[in-house]
Amino acid sequence: MSARSVLGVIDPLRYDVIQLGISLEGAWLTGENVLDALEKGQIEHLDMAALLPDPSWPGIQTIHKSKHGYILEKLADLDVIFPVLHGTYGEDGTLQGLLDMAGVAYVGAGVIGSSVGMDKGVFQSVMQANNIPVVETMLVLRKELSANMEAIINAAENMAPYPLFTKPANLGSSVGVSKCQNRADLLEGIMDAARYDRRILIQRGVNAREIEVSVLGNDDPLASVPGEIIPSREYYSYEAKYLDGKSELLIPAPIPEDISRQAQQLAISAFKAIDCQGMARVDFLLDRDNGELYLNELNTIPGFTSI
Repeated sequence: MSARSVLGVIDPLRYDVIQLGISLEGAWLTGENVLDALEKGQIEHLDMAALLPDPSWPGIQTIHKSKHGYILEKLADLDVIFPVLHGTYGEDGTLQGLLDMAGVAYVGAGVIGSSVGMDKGVFQSVMQANNIPVVETMLVLRKELSANMEAIINAAENMAPYPLFTKPANLGSSVGVSKCQNRADLLEGIMDAARYDRRILIQRGVNAREIEVSVLGNDDPLASVPGEIIPSREYYSYEAKYLDGKSELLIPAPIPEDISRQAQQLAISAFKAIDCQGMARVDFLLDRDNGELYLNELNTIPGFTSI
């Protein structure tokens, strides 16, 4: 969805766009209508592609089989790559490191900003070190669960009352996130998050409005007016984001001016704290009960959808 949105607004009279796709098996592909082919699962006609981590081999190479093995053929030079990849390998600094080694310019954050923004546990620590308010959080390792589950649950219950949220440290789009109303829910939520990552976060639940701020720039970034997500479900889950299409985005968010300014200032502070570049969407929780604003996440490659 994000890639289609980006392609829809790029001016074809100004830019020659080469689509590069990555299959579920990790193969890089290029050719005619890569996006359509990937969506339909019809990739047989596409060419294998490679971006070599060597500036002496610039541009995109296509890979062709021959009776002697494989042949690399240069497809095109590249001015810039626009990564539209969410989650592991695309948003966590891995791809960005490859592009740096290849000497190719790209849109968005570099290795440090991408990796810290992706890892919610490290991100929380950086926010706390910079006096940016975040909700109470504890981090546990998957290997600790079998021997210490009782102690982990007790520690979580001592940290904050229910509801609690569990989530994988390194995943996006609310995949693996659970809202836990009791001990049984918490056990189930921890185990579900552990399916996706070896590091699991347990966070205090907040009766919150969901506020977003976009940040654009590099060393002197600018923040947008805040928007507010009105989720179609109890919280902004994967289903509410991508499946039922009933969530709403209000711009500007109907919040007091001082809260709006605070969100903008905190968004810029977080952006600078992780050495982000290019763009980000910074998500906040605005506590309905006491008016406190908490920074929740920073997305270095936000979803490019209508909401």
